[in-house]
Amino acid sequence: MDQMEPSVVARIEGRAGLILMNRPRALNALDQGMIDALAEAAARFRDDPAIDLVVLEGAGGRAFCAGGDVRAIRTAALARDSATIERFFSSEYALNGMIAAFPKPWISLIDGVCMGGGIGVSVHGSHLVVTEHAMLAMPETAIALFPDVGTSHVLPRLPGANGAMGKWLALTGARLHGAEAVEAGLATHHVPREMLAALRDALLAGDATVVERFAAAVPPGRIEAERAAVERCFAPDDIASITALLTAEDSDWARAQLAVLHRMSPTSMVVTLELLRRGATMDLPACLEMELALTRAVTHHPDFAEGVRAVLVDKDNAPQWKPAAVGAVDPAAVKAMFAG
Repeated sequence: MDQMEPSVVARIEGRAGLILMNRPRALNALDQGMIDALAEAAARFRDDPAIDLVVLEGAGGRAFCAGGDVRAIRTAALARDSATIERFFSSEYALNGMIAAFPKPWISLIDGVCMGGGIGVSVHGSHLVVTEHAMLAMPETAIALFPDVGTSHVLPRLPGANGAMGKWLALTGARLHGAEAVEAGLATHHVPREMLAALRDALLAGDATVVERFAAAVPPGRIEAERAAVERCFAPDDIASITALLTAEDSDWARAQLAVLHRMSPTSMVVTLELLRRGATMDLPACLEMELALTRAVTHHPDFAEGVRAVLVDKDNAPQWKPAAVGAVDPAAVKAMFAG
């Protein structure tokens, strides 16, 4: 990308408002400027009677949006710059709420990586379209954050029993490839990459129902094959019970999940389960408020800076969590985090 190119390109074609997230070298990760530009474009297209729908895409061919710029948030946290952190998350969550309340179809075309903040700008819209090259995940527990951008509302409501699918995705950061995202309930349609340009052109007429014409059937796949085990093992709201069930499951899949959980921040996992438990009974605006309050405590917890360091800065993938074990996490301290 030329340095002079804007990080968000918004234009009108036909009856459609087209928005392109345009930081391909950063995998279109959302920084403050992008969030502000996305909100401005969304408001403009919302209020323009000549626009019937919005199409959101990511530039570069590798990613729709790989998340938020958490390295910048870590830098602010280490500097005790609470104002920068507050502005970032409050404006990002306001954008998520705006998309959820958008009065026109909001259609995201996902052909590549979509994580964290990328899910936040897509999952609350009317159509979340994935190609076979899409990969969706909420990997926040690996950096000691928590599933945010309104997913505390979305994840507990995924199809299935006991909110287990959402807990599994949130705790493990499991990656959903292509049509698996439709199986799990995070995406609405699967369209092959070779059909994506034709779908985009068809949408310019302003009729969102054309998505159905391009969508491919999603036969049962990996998610359906794993659903029963997910619902058995991730039904509880506490890590100790989930771990015990996975151990009793005694399968290759269960052992793989245990290995993943052992790498995650213990504090983050406890916070995440409490977040989803609360979010299951709250509407989206209340969930976004809860998440914003939680960012104030979690970003200043030592695990956050350490997790981002291990995964994104030094990339040694060897975080030193404090505390290092789930049993040592103080429930009262976790409860206090939710007070903001």
